[in-house]
Amino acid sequence: MTSDTAPLEERHCLRLLAGAPVGRVVYTVGALPAVLPTRYRLDDDGSVLLRATTGSEFLRAVAGSLVAFQADEISEADGSGWSVTVLGTAEASGEGSAADPAAPPPIGQVTIRIRPEWVTGRLLPTAVAPQS
Repeated sequence: MTSDTAPLEERHCLRLLAGAPVGRVVYTVGALPAVLPTRYRLDDDGSVLLRATTGSEFLRAVAGSLVAFQADEISEADGSGWSVTVLGTAEASGEGSAADPAAPPPIGQVTIRIRPEWVTGRLLPTAVAPQS
């Protein structure tokens, strides 16, 4: 394992996030860490938008809380890729995004917006095979 990763600028991180279909929300439940894989999209202001079921345990755990969101893309062929993490407060609303107010969530779901307060990312170099 190596720590030879190259840090990325915030704008580059957001461009990478915009192209990935699935990420992970990291939050706490009863002071214990929890991770939920989810589909998402990036709003024009850099916010991560995802959906949750109204009244769900996940929604209760994240609404108004500081959460982390992480997405990555890693090549199976050579181990190269990238990883981006966003820290921000999760806000729930029943309305569509500012970028598309005509698209409210389906009945029984809410939109969760994670406004980026801190964005960091790294490029992962090609993995070097261990020598025997």
